[in-house]
Amino acid sequence: MTTPALVQRLEIDGRAATADRLLLPALGAVGHFTAMQVRGGAVQGLALHLARLDAATRELFDHDLDGEYVRGLIRHVLRDDITEASVRVLVHASDGEPTVMVTVRAPGRMPADPQALQSVPYLRPFPHIKHLGGFGQARYGDLARRAGFDDALLTGPDGTISEGAVTNIAFYDGTEVVWPDAPCLAGITMQLIEPRLADAGLPTRRGPVTLADLPAYTSAFVTNARGIAPVRRIDGTEFTVDAKLMRAVTEAYESAPWDVV
Repeated sequence: MTTPALVQRLEIDGRAATADRLLLPALGAVGHFTAMQVRGGAVQGLALHLARLDAATRELFDHDLDGEYVRGLIRHVLRDDITEASVRVLVHASDGEPTVMVTVRAPGRMPADPQALQSVPYLRPFPHIKHLGGFGQARYGDLARRAGFDDALLTGPDGTISEGAVTNIAFYDGTEVVWPDAPCLAGITMQLIEPRLADAGLPTRRGPVTLADLPAYTSAFVTNARGIAPVRRIDGTEFTVDAKLMRAVTEAYESAPWDVV
């Protein structure tokens, strides 16, 4: 039996990774990344991914990170033979200079099955950055799955909902979509969907959502770079999988253009 490689390709600053060059990402504690799905050599929201990397590099390392440079690194690692992939771009800093590592894995897609989420008392530090070192949410996600759930839902001390362990979440009350107004990562898929739902005539807004508020909502869904899925339950609160809502959300997502890398 053969096991597929975890990483198909890995390059650092456009060159094959050596043991010496891997020391920084292996031992460094500070860094950030973005994750994207490549289909037909193109990415949805590519400009948003590049802007995310630049903003976090400025904040963490006081350096710009040119989007066209990063785009070239992605093209280089994909070459001409990989057009479907999961790509991660990770940024570390050596002596203050950003180092960019690009990894290529098999393409992924979020399972379409409705999810059950377990609320956990945890909020990501510096949540606006997609940073390394996500042990807390990973551990809570593992514990949720061991308890029979699909993933964890991160909440504050007062029950305020922020985000999923690796997703954004939105709620629907039969009239409008509500995205939790709490510190969280502005996911690329969320950024693509939110304005397109409004353009399609489905009102959306940001607002505080707590665990105590859940009975006021009929449906919910989660999003990340791998796609969208409905939520069927949070703790003991059941939700309806609204086919019309999910069709609208899916159409909004699929209407986002694909940018050639």
